[in-house]
Amino acid sequence: MEHETTRSPRGEYEHRQEDRRRRAAQLAWRERLLGNGRFLVFLIGLGMAALAFGMNLLSGWWLLAPVAVFSVLLLLHENVTRDLRRASQAVTYYRDGLARLAGEWIGKGRQGQRFLDEKHAYAADLDLFGSGSLFELLCTARTRTGEETLAGWLLHPASAAEIQARQAAVAELRPQLDLREDLALLGADMPVGVDFDAVASWGAAPPSLPFPAPGGGYGWGCWPRWIALVLGVLTVICAAGWALAAFHLLGSEFFFGWFFSQFRSLPFLVLLAVEGALAGALLTRVRQVLEAVEKRGRDLAMLARVLARLERGSFTSPRLRDLRERLNAADGVPPSQRIARLGSLIDSLNQRRNLLFAPVAYLLLWGAQHAYAFEAWRAASGKAVADWLRAVGEFEALCSLASYSFENPDDPFPEMATDAACYDGDGLRHPLLPNCVPNDLHLTGELRVLIVSGSNMSGKSTFLRTVGVNAVLALAGAPVRARRLRLSPLAAGATLRIQDSLQEGRSRFYAEVLRVRQLVDLSRGPLPLLFLLDEIFAGTNSHDRRIGAESVVRGLVDAGAVGLVTTHDLSLTHIAEQLGPRAANVHFADHFENGVMTFDYRLQPGVVRHSNALALMRAVGLDV
Repeated sequence: MEHETTRSPRGEYEHRQEDRRRRAAQLAWRERLLGNGRFLVFLIGLGMAALAFGMNLLSGWWLLAPVAVFSVLLLLHENVTRDLRRASQAVTYYRDGLARLAGEWIGKGRQGQRFLDEKHAYAADLDLFGSGSLFELLCTARTRTGEETLAGWLLHPASAAEIQARQAAVAELRPQLDLREDLALLGADMPVGVDFDAVASWGAAPPSLPFPAPGGGYGWGCWPRWIALVLGVLTVICAAGWALAAFHLLGSEFFFGWFFSQFRSLPFLVLLAVEGALAGALLTRVRQVLEAVEKRGRDLAMLARVLARLERGSFTSPRLRDLRERLNAADGVPPSQRIARLGSLIDSLNQRRNLLFAPVAYLLLWGAQHAYAFEAWRAASGKAVADWLRAVGEFEALCSLASYSFENPDDPFPEMATDAACYDGDGLRHPLLPNCVPNDLHLTGELRVLIVSGSNMSGKSTFLRTVGVNAVLALAGAPVRARRLRLSPLAAGATLRIQDSLQEGRSRFYAEVLRVRQLVDLSRGPLPLLFLLDEIFAGTNSHDRRIGAESVVRGLVDAGAVGLVTTHDLSLTHIAEQLGPRAANVHFADHFENGVMTFDYRLQPGVVRHSNALALMRAVGLDV
């Protein structure tokens, strides 16, 4: 376990980036040296070959020396090239971290567009996905499973106990930069967002080959596998015996010599015909098995590396220990070793592409033998792949939150309340706006709702997004952008980005009505609702707007919800009077002097006293 660094996040990233850059430069020099050395040894080998075979001045045995040296240099060159690639990728990893710290990360990370559902109660309103989104800021996962886990946490609030478990895990992972760097670099040669769902589906799919053992596996009860093995061995023996007898290398005084001198190639040809019949019967299914394994082999290799890193970890928080325990197999063989066994089988299968071994592989029914071995592995371990992936996805999601926590050391974990619905925060700021002015919000005790009035561009909508996105962070188990926050588990819903739909024939007002109905339904669910209503019912006349808004807000508050309502229509500020101590008016103000409008973005008590709409029109040249 790593210790807390004394450097700032920026200083630590810069130090590590410079260290990896120096190492990359050293390795680049070694790579060039070894490359030049290989070329020089190759030229020397050519010269020695000319002396040995062209001029007969040198024994051919001397060529073994340059061949041996070239082989060693080749191995060293491959190792150095691999280390250079990792060092260069580490430089990039810390460069990305520095970009996040400098606010230059937008459009450079995983944006999670596929998780954006316009019908979700707050995903689009709070900028959870897309360019410049909360997901892009947070996500460092390299697999689709990790991305899906993190997205799920942002989209679905967790229970208080789950949130506290995640907080403890994130706090433990926060200082472990080496671990997060290792995870990033283990799969650095793979494309970002590796889809392991197909691997899990392959693992859980029914067997492709016929005649499984009674227990569902491919052991001794699977007689086609062992018939193929016996046939292959006998065929190779007969081929070898026939060849040795034909070249008189096996005397007739031996039984095998006498046997092959009498029957010659007949035993081999008979066995070859039987092999061909068996191979033909299994061909389609064997090919299906081998193609599937070869297609998934590289993804599984990356999964094995990630699992091995997780298996080596020593953790103290309950959630991380639980993840570690979930990887412990009943037979004591960890998942990384199970996948390594499969990798060894894949390497063995690939030997059939060796020109010298290919004829023997054909006679041994090499493909069929390995197909049954792959199916045996799948029968024993395939269904566990999905569980391994879930553990990896959760670990990657926790590491994403840990990176965010490390890079924002002043952001505290929220305190989770288990009593009535509350949202009580000091110094709330928006994590996507580096210069956001902090504001407080105290929806606790009797106070359930704030009616926020204010002029255009004064900060009303931004404040709603600030409240909402910090709730999303808190309910996912992450730190929040605030001095302090205490809240209860809440369902969230917002009307900040409601749009009309030409395809569905819906006006903006109708789309807003549907969203408000969605929020009313949420308020009747198991969790209290945090509602964020921006310019509620602005698409209708003032009379209907006031009646509708007052009825909806009263119904939400009566259902135990808490939230904020913004408005330009000062008639809606009377809602606070109707709800008594359960509601209050607050506002954002502006100042317009000498043709310049300024805002302080500070939330203040009471109702706004003026509007800036006409001043804005005149400022841009409209004659009003």
